[in-house]
Amino acid sequence: MSIAIISPGRDPKAWIAALLHHHPTLDLQVFPHIDRPEDVEMALLWQHPAGYLKNFPKLKLISSLGAGVDHILSDPAVGDELPIVRIVDEKLTWSMTNYVVMGVLNFHRQLIRYQEDQKKKVWDMSNPEIPTRIGVMGVGALGGDVLDKLNGLGFEVVGFGFSEKKDFRYPYFQKDQLDDFLSQVNVLVCLLPLTPDTEGILNLSLFRKCKKGTFLINVARGKHLIEEDLLVAIEEGFISGALLDVFREEPLPEIHPFWVEKRIQLTPHIASVTNPLAAAPQIINNYKRLIASLPFLNLVNRTRGY
Repeated sequence: MSIAIISPGRDPKAWIAALLHHHPTLDLQVFPHIDRPEDVEMALLWQHPAGYLKNFPKLKLISSLGAGVDHILSDPAVGDELPIVRIVDEKLTWSMTNYVVMGVLNFHRQLIRYQEDQKKKVWDMSNPEIPTRIGVMGVGALGGDVLDKLNGLGFEVVGFGFSEKKDFRYPYFQKDQLDDFLSQVNVLVCLLPLTPDTEGILNLSLFRKCKKGTFLINVARGKHLIEEDLLVAIEEGFISGALLDVFREEPLPEIHPFWVEKRIQLTPHIASVTNPLAAAPQIINNYKRLIASLPFLNLVNRTRGY
């Protein structure tokens, strides 16, 4: 049995080393140099070429190389019969939460304002804190941890999601309560999975229902955001600014207006990065389960999208 690693544009050396560290006898084939496709029964993917998996007639299991799986589910060549698993890592949650907390605190304490004041040698002690109430869209493992940590810092927090949640530990709004949810907050954090229901959800219609001056943090997927709508919403004042880690096209093209919009802060998809050495045991475990015909760990529910 052979395992294919397919992650175009990324150096696979760390993954190869981590997997062989935990299982030295693995038969690994690495894209684009896969010369025995007929032997591949497990594929490890990140942003693989659409349709490429048709080359593997004996493929039995797909594993994402990260927590997200929308790059797999969006490929029509991935048949419904193929099980998909993903990486679940506490370190990913820790990193993501720290990133969001950083963004919230920078908004709340107006770090960008004071950096600009420093450049201009302005000493302005007025209104040093913005009253802040945070709404998190997507309250799974990541969103739930963000809510807990921000609540622990003394912030008021509310959650939003597409599924019913009874006895949730914070105020929670469902799909048909989106308008009420938006009216409650002035920091909006997107941690939704990417599904047909959520693609493009961060659009001008939603922004115009936000409180004037709401700050946006998107650390979910680039396709959640209609990018041109964000620029309009900023000009109209519904959104005061944004911290963005994900984009529809990555790397972000040099001509993209986000680069020069001073009210948008951006980072290159680094809010939470999978550590190959920490994630490799999960992959090896599922590899062994495939051989033994046992249930897989972290199996993706295609309906939910995660």
